[in-house]
Amino acid sequence: MGDACGIGPEIIAKWWRAGGGAAVVIGSLAVMQRATSWLPQADRPEVVALGSLAQQASLQPGQMGVWVPPALPADLLDAPLGQVDVRAGQAAAACIREAVRLAQQGQVAGIVTAPLHKEALALAGEPYPGHTELLQAEGSPPGQAPAPVRMMLANDELKTVLVTIHVSLRQAIEQVTTASVLETIRITHASAQLWGMPRPRIAVAGLNPHAGEGGLFGDEELTIIGPAIEAARADGIDASGPYAPDTVFMRARNVPGHPGEFDVVIAMYHDQGLIPVKYLGLDQGVNVTLGLPFVRTSPDHGTAFDLAGTGRADEASFAQAVRMARVLVAGRAGA
Repeated sequence: MGDACGIGPEIIAKWWRAGGGAAVVIGSLAVMQRATSWLPQADRPEVVALGSLAQQASLQPGQMGVWVPPALPADLLDAPLGQVDVRAGQAAAACIREAVRLAQQGQVAGIVTAPLHKEALALAGEPYPGHTELLQAEGSPPGQAPAPVRMMLANDELKTVLVTIHVSLRQAIEQVTTASVLETIRITHASAQLWGMPRPRIAVAGLNPHAGEGGLFGDEELTIIGPAIEAARADGIDASGPYAPDTVFMRARNVPGHPGEFDVVIAMYHDQGLIPVKYLGLDQGVNVTLGLPFVRTSPDHGTAFDLAGTGRADEASFAQAVRMARVLVAGRAGA
């Protein structure tokens, strides 16, 4: 359900009202009941606590099944809407851990996470800056180092995967190494194969303006990124580049009358890759974590504290996240 003080519970309730179904909400019964109370009386689903996940199959139309994880704060409903609160951070982390446990046991096919607040997560004592890092840690088998993961932001027109994510720009540049770029290409290739693309076309963006212009504006393309692409191609991966970052996303965009030249673009840092996708529409973008042993998606927006409790939150991006999760689950099943 994401952060209880944000719009996560509301967008879930609105998505459910629109006919979502075939899903289990992991969260607080009271918080979800409050979220449904903001809907028109005739459209409110009945919030039902599940004693087992098997009960979900017997729910009637109009009933929303909620699986309550252990360790939720008893006074979570007292956490003020639209504000950072330690209890909301504790609850968000508890819900993620329970979702991962259920996915690892094969009881759920995939996870769609509503937005959480990074500051609330930190107040709760979590050492992770966001969903991705927490999922990475929790998704690893006991005693094993966390598997490498990557963040992908996608819509129907463009898919972009990031080499680096939530670090400063200076740190991101330092983290762009041949090893990190090659690992990103390999994770992207393997993930796309799970979606049913046997040979995905992967474009790799440069780091510098004009992809360095042959070394005039920086040599990372020649000394770091290029060798990673060559190594990937030696593995049989259809990777190419490095391409000028200011044009590669336009070349990859897939729209009627303009079939994209590439299936996915690998970007070197957070804003380089996310601005093009978000520009195409926040209501369409979906965050996908690649490299996890289960499907995980989320909407392309935050907790929107300014909208919490107003009833004005838009569930479109959450609906897209669920739709993509189901597509990816189906792709894995058919792989």
